[in-house]
Amino acid sequence: MSDGSSNDIPITIANVDDNIDGNTNTDDNVDDSTADDQPASVASFDELQKLLDKEKQNAQDCQDKLKHVLADFQNMSRKIQSDIENGINAKLREFMIEFLKIHDDFERAKQVLLEQNIDEGLDSILKNMNSLLAKYDVKPIDALGEIFDPNLHEAINIICDPNLDDDTITNEIRKGYISHNKVIRPTLVEISKKTKVN
Repeated sequence: MSDGSSNDIPITIANVDDNIDGNTNTDDNVDDSTADDQPASVASFDELQKLLDKEKQNAQDCQDKLKHVLADFQNMSRKIQSDIENGINAKLREFMIEFLKIHDDFERAKQVLLEQNIDEGLDSILKNMNSLLAKYDVKPIDALGEIFDPNLHEAINIICDPNLDDDTITNEIRKGYISHNKVIRPTLVEISKKTKVN
């Protein structure tokens, strides 16, 4: 039997405490490496947040600049449109002034013919002229009996009449016209004063 014992295979039993200690050391190493990585991750997040904030500010600046540019463009467009309209209105006003001179001539001719009991058909011509004026919203300024308004009237003669209020318009010497609340030409008038003007 003693010869059989020489054939046994030697078995080494590992120290459990050593393995536990070894595993603990390994876990400690992992935890340490993870702990070392955390500050780097936090720093990267802060940098990204700063970049995001910077880009947000850039986007806001661009939006503000765009608003200013659009506002300037709209103002310029309105100014150009206003200049064009003013230019057209000025030319139209010049034309109307010349047209009204012809209208005045026909009115005077009609009056002369009426005094001579002659009817030469001027009424139809004047009617057409008045229709053209109305088409372009050119209206006569009613002045007779009104109080003088320097925005609508131009006084070229003064009479003394104690029965009338000062600056009452007693005579229309030349008819005035207005269009779109703008005076094309003022009415030439005669006004009264209660006392004689030296």
